[in-house]
Amino acid sequence: MRAALTLLLFLAAVRAEHRGKAYVRDKVCQEFKTLGKEDFRTLTIITSSRKFSNATFEEISHLVREIVSLAETCCAEGADPSCYDAGSSALSAKSCGEGSPFPAHPDTAGCCAQEGLEQKLCLAALRHPPQQLPRYLQPSNEELCQDFKKDPKDFADRFLHEYASSYSQAPLPVLLGSTRTFLSMVSTCCISPAPTACFLKEKLERKTLSLLTLMSNRVCSRFTAYGKDKVTFSYLTSLAQKMPSASFEDLFPLAEDAAEVFSQCCEEVAEDCMQKKLSEHTAKVCGALSAGDERFADCCQGQNLMQNYFCISALPPAPTPKLPEAQKPTNEQLCGEEGARHAKRYLFELTRRHTGVPDAFLGKLYDTCKKVRGECCSAKDPSACLDSKHQRMAEELPPFLEKANQLCRQYTELNFLDFKKRLRESLTQKMPDASPELLGQLVEQRADFASTCCPPNSPPLYCASKV
Repeated sequence: MRAALTLLLFLAAVRAEHRGKAYVRDKVCQEFKTLGKEDFRTLTIITSSRKFSNATFEEISHLVREIVSLAETCCAEGADPSCYDAGSSALSAKSCGEGSPFPAHPDTAGCCAQEGLEQKLCLAALRHPPQQLPRYLQPSNEELCQDFKKDPKDFADRFLHEYASSYSQAPLPVLLGSTRTFLSMVSTCCISPAPTACFLKEKLERKTLSLLTLMSNRVCSRFTAYGKDKVTFSYLTSLAQKMPSASFEDLFPLAEDAAEVFSQCCEEVAEDCMQKKLSEHTAKVCGALSAGDERFADCCQGQNLMQNYFCISALPPAPTPKLPEAQKPTNEQLCGEEGARHAKRYLFELTRRHTGVPDAFLGKLYDTCKKVRGECCSAKDPSACLDSKHQRMAEELPPFLEKANQLCRQYTELNFLDFKKRLRESLTQKMPDASPELLGQLVEQRADFASTCCPPNSPPLYCASKV
């Protein structure tokens, strides 16, 4: 069974139950008449591909045809007021039928067990998890023009589907702007007498928007996966590894500011929210940190704040400084009103002493620390509980951090072939009786993990599952 999403329910599912069927119809028809059929169709391709990011192009095409046809029929002058409700009910029934051509979702059956508006709202709420690694790879200019000239409409539809699926976590206004300028570039340059020069000029002009799409997809994916509190910690540790000389007081307000930007703009429909607020945040980072670190100063020299943000986010970890052992918070501090902050401060101190440890490992530490505080601070004897956990952590934490630190340090400092060679040598020493086939598998597994999860901006859920 398959799940369908009408555009209206995408736009207003939460409010529809309270404001009635007429509100649903009016909202869709307003969009349809304001945008016109072709722009409405384009928007529907993008919104459907974002919601169902693992669907095939054919599944999305079936869904889009149904949605556009429903709007075109029921928003026409003189259409029966019940047309839209009847049509959307038929669409929901088709979603629940055997052999439906719409995008598959494992929770469809549960929605289809409901009836009426509840069923529609349930179907409308379904969405695929975002792709962990964006699959869209831009073809060469020649390939773009070749595909475009074969069938411009099919080229545009397939691009919109693939791009929106790959960058489904980028805010909708960013995605709309990025796809619109890309298709404009292709249609202009593929008929230009000098296409190479044309593409170069157009790509330079849309560079900021391309970076904004890439970065907003990354930060919003992380925000969706982590939530505001954990994304604050993730951002804090990222800055701490790039600039370990900075104090908790220097960096924590910047991490809180970043999390606030993501919470405001990742689901915002205002056109300039992400670019405006991320640029303001970048200015704050540059103002606070560029005087104390040459690498930040270099990134902050440019006039384009989005490019500056991209530069900062791509900075590799700094060398680990020589610092005294991190001071552990007391049991009373961990279970007090400021317990969460004390825990973050301690993990921050560990992070800047292990600048090569990737986000996925630090995220596991954060989750463990939160779980321990939850268990022990509500226990009959919090101190005894925390003491036992501390003892176990004292035994397990140093080798855990050292192993992760060493793996990602080697990946960062060596070329990939030398890195794999070093991995094989290390594994051979630890497992002298292992077969060449097993060693080869382990080397490939660890090399794949390192290449995906050691760099900054690694996919959070994918890497957490690999730890």
